[in-house]
Amino acid sequence: MSVAGMPGLALRPMDDKDLPPRLTHLTFHGPLSEARAARIIGRLARAAPSTVLDIGCGWGELMLRTLETVEGATGLGIDLNGQDIARGRENAKARALADRVKFVEESAAGTARGPADLVLCLGASHTLSDAQPPQHTTAALHALRRLVQPGGRVLLGENFWQRTPTSAELDTMWPGARADEFHDLAGLVDLAVASGFRPAWIETASSDEWDEFECGYQSDVEEWLAAHSDHPLADETRERVDRHRTSWLKGYRGVLGLAYLTLIPVDH
Repeated sequence: MSVAGMPGLALRPMDDKDLPPRLTHLTFHGPLSEARAARIIGRLARAAPSTVLDIGCGWGELMLRTLETVEGATGLGIDLNGQDIARGRENAKARALADRVKFVEESAAGTARGPADLVLCLGASHTLSDAQPPQHTTAALHALRRLVQPGGRVLLGENFWQRTPTSAELDTMWPGARADEFHDLAGLVDLAVASGFRPAWIETASSDEWDEFECGYQSDVEEWLAAHSDHPLADETRERVDRHRTSWLKGYRGVLGLAYLTLIPVDH
């Protein structure tokens, strides 16, 4: 799970203790609270999926929790980030799920890994095609329609504009941010319907969930900077984290939303 469009912070090799740790304060790689995650999993579990496919899975926390809830279900997570994949494998092993889940480091574009009863795509629609925003959302929905079994479920976590951003806000966001980069919530849901889904549940991340995520996203690096101000990489890292904080607080905070859509495939 990730949030599209956001610049990355300092990363570190898994075995290098002298550089900033990576996202250890985050349970989910996105604005998702424990309470919302539990509600989502409860709804998805009622459909009794036997197979779960997680696109752009990161470390696959929501997938692992779903497997813990649905007895006998198996999961497959796809992501290009080797560090996240390794974290997912370790978490699966620690929770006695290693024999029921597989993490693979590969691209999701054109994947033949499905179809599955439940497909998770949380902040990862951009990984399903080479289409540019906002066309990537339509392309992703068509791909997800192909990857889900008849009668199954798709959980799509997708960005949308809560309101039209101003020029000043766009200038402060990520490089190349545009007002037409995302749809509004109604437009996003309409796209899902036009792509062969019925929206069983529509919900959006709250401001508290966003703030919790943004703080957790940067906290490891901020703590490292406070303790390593004279490190050779400190200036570069400080510039990157300060730029991201400005992008959040002066750019997309209260403007960029994340919708969680529970979708059921239907025939047109």
